[in-house]
Amino acid sequence: MARHLIELTVNGEAHAVEVPAKRLLADLLRDELLLTGTKRGCETGVCGACSVLVDGRLVKSCLMLAVQARGARVDTVEGLAQGGQLNALQQSFAAHGGFQCGYCTPGFLMAATALLAANPKPTEAEVREALDGNLCRCTGYAGIVEAVLAAAGQSRGN
Repeated sequence: MARHLIELTVNGEAHAVEVPAKRLLADLLRDELLLTGTKRGCETGVCGACSVLVDGRLVKSCLMLAVQARGARVDTVEGLAQGGQLNALQQSFAAHGGFQCGYCTPGFLMAATALLAANPKPTEAEVREALDGNLCRCTGYAGIVEAVLAAAGQSRGN
């Protein structure tokens, strides 16, 4: 099987790894780089549990080949906290009950991170639209939406 040497930056750290041509980015992150916050859920791009940022763009890493990330900057949920401290969005998820079992949480955090980078003061409707590609089976979404709005300095209905 053909293998390819790729270089990429993950959470600010440079990596050079040799991967099979068909290796998914999700598998590279989890199995090679041991960043297990990126979850494998549906493996069809529907649930969003595998969401990461590639050059600032939200992608489903279960649908992207690792070789497609050659030369890219990849940000995963592990890169959100700095110096052992949760960032404002992560703190807001905890404070507003934005998770229960937590399996989907990394994907929601990455989708919300992408949203807030593009739109620091979203409305509730904009939050719901941005999170539309992520599924949760536990929370009913209210706490997640509240957490994103609170992290943006907004309240429900703004």
